[in-house]
Amino acid sequence: MKTWNFGIVGAGLIADFHAKAIADIPNAKLVGCCDIVSARAKELADKNNCQAFESYEELLKSDDVDIVTIATPSGAHMEPTIAAAEAGKHVMCEKPLDVTLERIDAMTEAHEKSGTRLGGIFPYRFNDSQTVLREAINSGRFGVITYAGIYVPWWRTDEYYKDSWHGTWKLDGGGALMNLSIHMVDMLCDVMPPIESLQAYTGTLGHKIEAEDTAAAVLRYTNGALGVIYGTTASYPGRFRRFEITGTKGTVIQVENSFTVWQFAEEKPEDEEIRRKYGQIEGGGGVADPAAITHDNHTRNFKAFLDSLESGKDFWISGAEARKAVEVILAIYKSTKEQTQVKLN
Repeated sequence: MKTWNFGIVGAGLIADFHAKAIADIPNAKLVGCCDIVSARAKELADKNNCQAFESYEELLKSDDVDIVTIATPSGAHMEPTIAAAEAGKHVMCEKPLDVTLERIDAMTEAHEKSGTRLGGIFPYRFNDSQTVLREAINSGRFGVITYAGIYVPWWRTDEYYKDSWHGTWKLDGGGALMNLSIHMVDMLCDVMPPIESLQAYTGTLGHKIEAEDTAAAVLRYTNGALGVIYGTTASYPGRFRRFEITGTKGTVIQVENSFTVWQFAEEKPEDEEIRRKYGQIEGGGGVADPAAITHDNHTRNFKAFLDSLESGKDFWISGAEARKAVEVILAIYKSTKEQTQVKLN
């Protein structure tokens, strides 16, 4: 069995999750990392018994590296991703892929040209409860779906925004939506038809930052269903994220990784077991502390990427797929700026 050697670009908080995920995969090994702050790279390297490189350019010169994970600030994803493609390395890139569609498209094109793979990181897709929900939607159990909405009422302290990039347009690409609620926006992109149009408002109400800390949008999907996106980092003390979907034959409310409502007009034998298995609220990480999450679904995300490389099949969260959530969030920003409805599809 081939061992896939990883290098991590960026040695901040999320890089530690990448390192733990790689360590959990039997045929994966972390061989190097880098950061613009050399002390951070050394700390991560020492912790994981790998080499600290002076720059991503030096890391990419290493023949030992097969796959690069991008863990830099969001607006600095494109440059190392394109450089990796030119060096013949596959890439797994943190959300969002980058902060503009133009930069994302350049990343995708670079990997298409080089024949390497670009994969996105959206760990929520790998929750067991998400798989169960996806199957219920795809099998038509909701009848005519009339509504699907997400709610991310999180809290971040002022200290969170005191670094050089969080909440800035250049490096964060936005605020509550682009950095945090994007996980749940991706959930809509995963399980629902495309969003046809939206109308939105955003505000910077609880923090002194460039971008929004509160946003709300009303959606219409291409199947005619309606929906809502609500995301904030100004909701003390931070509450569980929530996904609601309803139709003419069923309703599900997912809170964190659990179901508080799982009800269908046509009951199936497995429904009671689903309610029992997923009835207790599990999760809660991230509502107020960005470090208070596990790396388990990062591991699943990375493992799925390796499986796609070994099988030759397309990776589920390709560059084009990971682009969708960014497109929706940028449409929300456009709707707010222009005070108008924005059409996407």
